Amino acid sequence: MIKLIERGTYRLIETKRQIKILILEDKRSYAWINAGAIGEILVASHSPHKADHILTVGRYRIYGVKDEPKLTDLLHLELLAGDGVWQGYLLTKGLPTVDDKRVRIIPTKEAITRSLE
Repeated sequence: MIKLIERGTYRLIETKRQIKILILEDKRSYAWINAGAIGEILVASHSPHKADHILTVGRYRIYGVKDEPKLTDLLHLELLAGDGVWQGYLLTKGLPTVDDKRVRIIPTKEAITRSLE
């Protein structure tokens, strides 16, 4: 079963300190950090961030996946990378929350969205 949980627009910016910040449509923001041996993580961020560079702007979707062949049973975040191409990420524990401020985000080739919209 694949269930669309959320969708909207996003911005991925970089600060002067070269920290990537993912900002979702409703102003939720997450620092996107490469944590060495752990891999990439999202960290809940509640302070405003000034963009030194805008890396990308587009649409996002979050899907819940369970018991689907060829797809991992986790939350999937997909970011529209451009020209109809969606980049998928696995969210091991969902998006960061007040209680769980850091979560792993794993790039994947598993794409749920395949259409040019």
